[in-house]
Amino acid sequence: MTVTQESPRTYEVRTYGCQMNVHDSERLSGLLEDAGYVAAAEGDTADVVVFNTCAVRENADNRLYGNLGHLRPAKVSNPRMQIAVGGCLAQKDQGEIVRKAPWVDVVFGTHNIGALPVLLERARIQGEAQVELKESLEVFPSTLPTKRESAYAAWVAISVGCNNTCTFCIVPSLRGKEKDRRPGDVLAEVQTLVDQGVLEVTLLGQNVNTYGVEFGDRLAFGKLLRACGGIDGLERVRFTSPHPAAFTDDVIAAMAETPNVMHQLHMPLQSGSSRLLKAMRRSYRAERYLGIIERVRAAMPDAAISTDIIVGFPGETEEDFQATLDVVRESRFANAFTFQYSIRPGTPAATMDDQIPKAVVQERYERLVALQEEISWAENRKQVGRTLEVLVAEGEGRKDDATRRLSGRAADNRLVHFAVGDHTPRPGDMVTVEVTYAAPHHLVADGPVSVRRTRAGDAWEARQGAPAPAKGVSLGMPTIGRPPSVPAAGACSAS
Repeated sequence: MTVTQESPRTYEVRTYGCQMNVHDSERLSGLLEDAGYVAAAEGDTADVVVFNTCAVRENADNRLYGNLGHLRPAKVSNPRMQIAVGGCLAQKDQGEIVRKAPWVDVVFGTHNIGALPVLLERARIQGEAQVELKESLEVFPSTLPTKRESAYAAWVAISVGCNNTCTFCIVPSLRGKEKDRRPGDVLAEVQTLVDQGVLEVTLLGQNVNTYGVEFGDRLAFGKLLRACGGIDGLERVRFTSPHPAAFTDDVIAAMAETPNVMHQLHMPLQSGSSRLLKAMRRSYRAERYLGIIERVRAAMPDAAISTDIIVGFPGETEEDFQATLDVVRESRFANAFTFQYSIRPGTPAATMDDQIPKAVVQERYERLVALQEEISWAENRKQVGRTLEVLVAEGEGRKDDATRRLSGRAADNRLVHFAVGDHTPRPGDMVTVEVTYAAPHHLVADGPVSVRRTRAGDAWEARQGAPAPAKGVSLGMPTIGRPPSVPAAGACSAS
């Protein structure tokens, strides 16, 4: 299908939520460009604005309707403009979105993102809103056109959906049961990305390490990691997010024995209280979680481990909270994404007794953040004097213009700001630096820099049309730092 207007219509995709949504938005952009749309210039109001929504964050619906309200005057003044809403909140609210915001043209769900261009054209021709949601996946999204944001790093979905029933999480009802791609299809996509210049891939799944459940191989994820090790030119492999209940020793061995699998692990804890973990329907206990951490560190002493933690789940006592602090102290997380529990309609936890007062949740939350900041800083100080290889990133760090530093990620995913001196590495190039300073959420390297130009840097340069110096960091990763009262999710809380 192609757009029939005389001049190409412009589009913008606004993304909320987890890495799965970020990757879905790359597909939505690819679909629109395949249909003849062009990306709107920065600062311009696009002819088509697509909201890819999240239902996990607190007040997600209020934010969506607020943003839709802000666009209404632009829609009235531009007869070519269309507004589409997709993602998890669209799957949950369905026709309610058009009822509350009748100027919306298209509503689509998590299972039929490939239908967006057809729905937009149908809405334009018929002059009425098109609401189309499916109850199960029509086609695995990785078969759709994709416009990747990065020339050097890429997301690769190996599964979608979730078979767990965590009481705080609505994701399984919106994303459906787990569906796994065949290993050959995953590896073929990775090979294609590497052929295009990509150096780093992140394997994605709601519970990435349960990969293989659909085709009956519980060791499939470890095998997939090892297979990625055989792809020439693939320098870094990451994955997110694994579930502790399904985390097996063969995965630890695959991480330790496969050179291009990074010694970095993001594994959600949610609570250190085994009593609360049971109430959450998390099918592991604190002892098992700590056992996994211990075995990971025994196999990979340099591993950087991060986590997700919920504070104030219904019924949480001070004793339960202290148990969480104890696990945090013992685990020595490099960083943690901390969340204040808030009611999500449609989840079992929403109707539980003993909802915790906001003031109590806030006070506990601040104690947890303070402890984790202390640990993060101590763990980062251990990096001072070490020599690290950093993948140069695209985008600007907060202070990079003022300090004349560039930014990127070390192998363990730590954020590094480094002085370039006379060097001008490109995003996608590798630099070797010595760490001279540590802050709680980043490292600084102001010593000499050596640069290794890469195929990924060549691919980035080809996108620009002309050589240009790098300008800092944005890897599509969650922001690291002291979060606001209700932090943005690094990943869907299904994990």
